[in-house]
Amino acid sequence: MTTTLIAINPVRQIAQAKNTKRKSDVIAVLNAIQQYVTDHEGNLPATIPSSPTPLSKTGVDICSAMTPVYIAGMPVDPELDGGIIAANDCGTMYETGYEIYKDPSGNQVTVVAPLAEFDEVISYTR
Repeated sequence: MTTTLIAINPVRQIAQAKNTKRKSDVIAVLNAIQQYVTDHEGNLPATIPSSPTPLSKTGVDICSAMTPVYIAGMPVDPELDGGIIAANDCGTMYETGYEIYKDPSGNQVTVVAPLAEFDEVISYTR
């Protein structure tokens, strides 16, 4: 009879799950922006800067422009609480834990998850 033991590192698994959520959140924000651009004759939301800036009420505030038409709510990094900022909460102070910026030509937007674990770089551009 052979017994196989598998060592499970719960801390690593939790961190990987958080990073998976971050990837999903970043892609969801980019998909919402892409839909917004399609509906607004190729124009990005005017508040997206050309350098990485927090996606928040005091940084880049696109919550009202995006929710609920293009995304159900602005996603929040799991390190902060992992929930969403619903459309009716866009007027209050909020912090998503994500960053956003556009390239100098204004043709591409990048969303970054700076709180990613294990030094993983989570950044998608579209």
